[in-house]
Amino acid sequence: MITKEMIYQKTPQQLTALLYEAGLAQFEKADQFLKKGSFSEANDAMQKINDITERLGAGLNYEAGIIADQLDHVYNFIADTVIQANLQKDAEKLAQAQKLFQSIADAWNEAMKTAPSKPVARKKNAYEQNVFVEGQPENTIETGN
Repeated sequence: MITKEMIYQKTPQQLTALLYEAGLAQFEKADQFLKKGSFSEANDAMQKINDITERLGAGLNYEAGIIADQLDHVYNFIADTVIQANLQKDAEKLAQAQKLFQSIADAWNEAMKTAPSKPVARKKNAYEQNVFVEGQPENTIETGN
């Protein structure tokens, strides 16, 4: 189990790697449930896959260039394929989406091996801009209450 504190200590790149890892685990669960005929559990796992894919898309930095747009299209394709697999209870469609997701995760993890090990100075990402409030003590979150 990953705690909130552990998450705050991760770089954005490490958080992305964790999302890929979680997504792949959900693909495995969904596949197992489909093969057993446990469609409710398969549905839950596929919804989690799409939640993770949506979070990956939300974290894209469109200022980085065309690769962000292309990844957005790939994430949308994966999500659409998972939806079709879910509606049709089609393990083959799910496997196609998983293969593509796995390819992106493998590429990300390979890139992480050559990335600097220390966090570099960066702009706040979309998550931080919406969650953290300037002027408050560090490690506090504005809850809107």
